[in-house]
Amino acid sequence: MSLLPESLAGWIAAAVLLFWFVGAYNRLVRLRAAVLQAYAQFDAALGKQLDFVQASIAAGPPPEASPTGESLSSIAPLQAATAQLATLMGATRLRPLDVGGMAALATALQVWIGAWQRQHPDQVTVFDADGTLSRPAQLLPGTTTGTPGAAEPIGWPEPSAAAEIARSQFNQAVAQYNAAIAQFPALLVAWAVRLRPAAPLL
Repeated sequence: MSLLPESLAGWIAAAVLLFWFVGAYNRLVRLRAAVLQAYAQFDAALGKQLDFVQASIAAGPPPEASPTGESLSSIAPLQAATAQLATLMGATRLRPLDVGGMAALATALQVWIGAWQRQHPDQVTVFDADGTLSRPAQLLPGTTTGTPGAAEPIGWPEPSAAAEIARSQFNQAVAQYNAAIAQFPALLVAWAVRLRPAAPLL
């Protein structure tokens, strides 16, 4: 009879531990799903920006309009950057939580934005993370958003705040997910089920 209380206590402890594990796991899975959903929204918004640039390239003057070939050579970097970004978007879409893939996408995005700004310096629109139209001064080097650790706003080709809002929401979802899997004791659950940190799009 003396073994019954100890056995019962052991079962209760095991049940509590299992209940906690399942609850922690479900929370981490929800946060991970939120990252994936936020990336899907950003991917759609970035796709519209890419379509805008591709339409602009297609609507540009034909190469024969410039006998020296200057028109063709000046738009070549933008064409190459657009093709590279489209390729990396397709790869990242399959694995949006891959840190290396996100780093490559971030680099390609910056190259693409730079190519657009050089080609169309007067057609750049910057929005804050909340969708508010930013002042042109934020395009200058060395400017900040005023929020420590926040990503710098991007000067988007298409005058729409959707991409910047979606990027901010994705970064916030990544920050919440990464914070959750780094906390003890939830990090034990993350280790057990092999949940890895994600990377923001800076």
